[in-house]
Amino acid sequence: MKNTRDDMENKVVNDVNETAESDLEAQKQEFEEQAREQQQDQISEIIAKKEEEINDLNSRFLRLNADFQNYKKRAEKEKAEVYQFGNEKMIADLLPILDNLERANSSANEESAASDSIAKGVEMVIQQFKDILKKHGVEEIQAVGEAFDPNLHHAVMQEDHADYEANRVIDVFQKGYTLNGKVIRPSMVKVSN
Repeated sequence: MKNTRDDMENKVVNDVNETAESDLEAQKQEFEEQAREQQQDQISEIIAKKEEEINDLNSRFLRLNADFQNYKKRAEKEKAEVYQFGNEKMIADLLPILDNLERANSSANEESAASDSIAKGVEMVIQQFKDILKKHGVEEIQAVGEAFDPNLHHAVMQEDHADYEANRVIDVFQKGYTLNGKVIRPSMVKVSN
């Protein structure tokens, strides 16, 4: 009986040990599973933070790139304007000379026929001058008979005139000019009432 009892005790101890080992193994697996889940959560958090950082950096990059492209376009436009209107001041300074040449030509035409050769010479100089200005984008503003436009004309007088309807340019005292479409000097004009 003692053997049976010892066998039983051994069996019970073995059963308890097996149960304890089995419980311990289950707890170990449960703990490892929890640790894996916790690691996955931490990794997911880290990945989410890094993706947010990447999206933020990408967004900043896109804005910076757009700002740079806009700057580049502005710089190109300014550069083109410098080339297009760079000689505006010089041309504005030359226009009074053209005015004086035209006045001299008008005066010579009104005086005598003896000054015909001088008048022709002055006319040729005026034409050459106008051709050079035109080559560089300078155009005369057409005024007589045109509707008064404050962007193109500077009215210095008004007068009733039967041949012109109201608000039309009757006479030009000083010609106006544009440089590549930009007014560099408005025409000084007389306007009908």
